[in-house]
Amino acid sequence: MNPSLCKFILARTPKSILHPTPTMNTPIPLNTGATIPALGLGTWQSAPGEVKAAVTHAIEAGYRHIDCAFCYQNEDEVGEAIQDVIKRGIVKREELFITSKVWCTFHTRVEEALQKSLDLLKVDYLDLYLMHWPVPMNPKGNHFLFPKHEDGSRDIDYSVTHIDTWKALEKLIKENPAKVKAIGVANYSVKYLEKLLAKSEITPAVNQIENHPLLPQQEVVDFCKEKGIHITAYSPLGSTGSPLFKDEAVLALAKKHNVGPGTVLLSYHLARNSSVLAKSVNPARIDENRKLITLDEKEMADLEAIHKTQGVTRFVYPPFGVNAGFPDKPDGIDLSG
Repeated sequence: MNPSLCKFILARTPKSILHPTPTMNTPIPLNTGATIPALGLGTWQSAPGEVKAAVTHAIEAGYRHIDCAFCYQNEDEVGEAIQDVIKRGIVKREELFITSKVWCTFHTRVEEALQKSLDLLKVDYLDLYLMHWPVPMNPKGNHFLFPKHEDGSRDIDYSVTHIDTWKALEKLIKENPAKVKAIGVANYSVKYLEKLLAKSEITPAVNQIENHPLLPQQEVVDFCKEKGIHITAYSPLGSTGSPLFKDEAVLALAKKHNVGPGTVLLSYHLARNSSVLAKSVNPARIDENRKLITLDEKEMADLEAIHKTQGVTRFVYPPFGVNAGFPDKPDGIDLSG
C-alpha cells in the first residue's frame, strides 16, 4: 500500500479503533493457540461460606476467568458456584477459563492431584493446570499441605525436583488431553525457567507470578515474553493491605481518568499484555474491578518508576520461609529473579 495513503488512513482512524479500551474478557493468546481472558477472579484467601457467593456473582457479572488451587481449600465451593450458574443457563462450561494448580505435596502424584481438583470443581477438564511452586514437599509428612520438621523448617522432598514434576505434567497432558488443555508454572524466576526449559518438551503456557508496580519482576516478564510464556499477575494491588492504593502516582492517574486506584493497577497489567487476577468476595468490588482503561506510555512510565524508590528488591515467598531450601539450592529461597 502507498505509504502516503497509509498515513492518511491512520490520521483519520479514531483512537478507539487504534487503541481500543481493554475489557475484562479481552482474549490474550497463549502459545497453545488458545486464549486467556484478561481479567480473572482470584479465589486465594476467599473464606468458606463466602467464595461460592463471590464466584456466582462474578460469573453473573461477566467474569469468565476463574483462578483456583487445591491449596486454597475452597475448590468445593467454587465448584458449587460453577455448577449453579451452568444449570441456570448463565454460562456454558466452554465459555469459562478455569485454572487450578498442583500443590507441593503432590509433586509425585500429579495425576491424583488433577483428579482431586476436577472432582472438587465438578468439571470434566481444566483450561490450565499449573505447578503451584517449584518446591516438592514430603507427601507423607506431618501435614497434608505444609509438612514441617521438628525444628519448624519445611519438610522438603529431595528425592524429586521441579523438573521431574514438569515431566509428570507433560505426560499428563499427553495422556489426558480431554482433562487438561494447557500446562504452566507459577512463581518461577528466570533461573528456574532456564533450568526447566533446558529439559522440557512442552514450553509452559503461563507463568503466574506476584506482579505489580512495587514488584514488576521485569527480568522475568521479559524472559517469558522472549520464550512465548504468558504472564498472569497475582496480588496486583501490592500484596497484603493493598499498599499501592495510597501511592501518589497511582492516585494521580486515578484522578486523571476519574476511576479508582484499583482500575489503574489492574489496567497496568493489560498494558503489559499480561492477564491479571483480582481477588475479592465483595460484590461491589467485584463489579468495580471490571472497569479497565488504556494507559499510555507516559502513564506506564510513571507506574514503572514506583519500584525504583519504593519497590521490593528481594522477598521470600510465604509458604516456605527463609531457610526452607530447594533440592538444588539448599541455602534458601529466592525466586524473585
